[in-house]
Amino acid sequence: MKLLLVSFVVLTAFGKWVDGFLEFNETELYQIENYRSGNVSNGSVYGISKAYDNALMVGLTLIQSARAKGAVCLDGTLPGYHLHRGYGSGANSWLIQLEGGGWCNNVRNCVYRKKTRRGSSWYMEKQIAFTGILSNKAQENPDFFNWNRVKLRYCDGASFTGDSENKALLSGCSAGGLASILHCDEFRDFFPRTTRVKCLSDAGLFLDAVDVSGGHTLRNLYSGVVGLQGVQNNLPRICTNHLDPTSCFFPQNIIRQVRTPLFILNAAYDSWQIQSSLAPPSADPHGHWHDCRLNHAKCSASQIRFLQGFRNQVLKAVRGFSMSKQNGLFINSCFAHCQTERQDTWFADDSPVVGNKAIAIAVGDWYFDRSGIKIVDCPYPCDKTCHNLVFQRA
Repeated sequence: MKLLLVSFVVLTAFGKWVDGFLEFNETELYQIENYRSGNVSNGSVYGISKAYDNALMVGLTLIQSARAKGAVCLDGTLPGYHLHRGYGSGANSWLIQLEGGGWCNNVRNCVYRKKTRRGSSWYMEKQIAFTGILSNKAQENPDFFNWNRVKLRYCDGASFTGDSENKALLSGCSAGGLASILHCDEFRDFFPRTTRVKCLSDAGLFLDAVDVSGGHTLRNLYSGVVGLQGVQNNLPRICTNHLDPTSCFFPQNIIRQVRTPLFILNAAYDSWQIQSSLAPPSADPHGHWHDCRLNHAKCSASQIRFLQGFRNQVLKAVRGFSMSKQNGLFINSCFAHCQTERQDTWFADDSPVVGNKAIAIAVGDWYFDRSGIKIVDCPYPCDKTCHNLVFQRA
């Protein structure tokens, strides 16, 4: 159990500062995380709720020994995780999935956080569906279905010792995707060199981009997170030695220095970044971007040009990273966010593909060294396989 419990040690360092809600646009962030709730539709997918109805449900386990070590949730409750054990060839391999959820950048938001599932295990679901990269079905998750699969909530626990493992994959979505980048090398160092250890970041490539008003909404948010949560000592020193801590919270400034093999999966038109970084209400007081933010089909020609410019920034950010043979890359031209956890985008009959390769196959080929994966989609609107998120008016 060493890999599982070591993961809780890693999360102790960052569990509380990659967590929280944004001061702005909380409703739309909630919609992105709950696209099955009826607030969000998907332009090309049907029967999503039914797929989840048939999914494996995995119970929440609280870490009873965490309180003595001070590794608790924001409200002092015990941290938790969901574990489904592997078998056969995957019995000694572990996939650790870090939960996403944004950030809190001031005291008010962090206090608010205590009354939600993101800051208290009291509010966490007692069971969650294991789909996408967490699925236990070979037809839905061909390379990792029989691994030990763990979903770590944003509260973390204690350290133990146990058996050795053959393989490990640290993955995460959104804020968890950023965390998997920031702590990839630290995670690698917990294991002997004979263990295959790699990291996967899904929707974690948050850019230091200019918003529609000419400001830096996300930089301002990150500055608050870094200042409030005191994260400087947990950031990679190779970055903080020459850049300010806020800059080192942006993955574009650290991905080239990550020593451990890393796979970056990102939508070129990331829905969260459009909603909360590029065109949030605070940067769009007159609502010119309101309809475009909710549905890309309603964007004007000039707005699409702005978003194409953002795509160019994404590609520039990964250019040097992609030159390393050990790294993997999958950038599709979709309006999406977190594509590994959703079965319809991870691996299904109509999953998004680039060059006839689905995301699950690309990640598996990279992890097992079956082939090098450096996949970049053509610009919107050429990709007809995307499962684009469409949001209803608030």
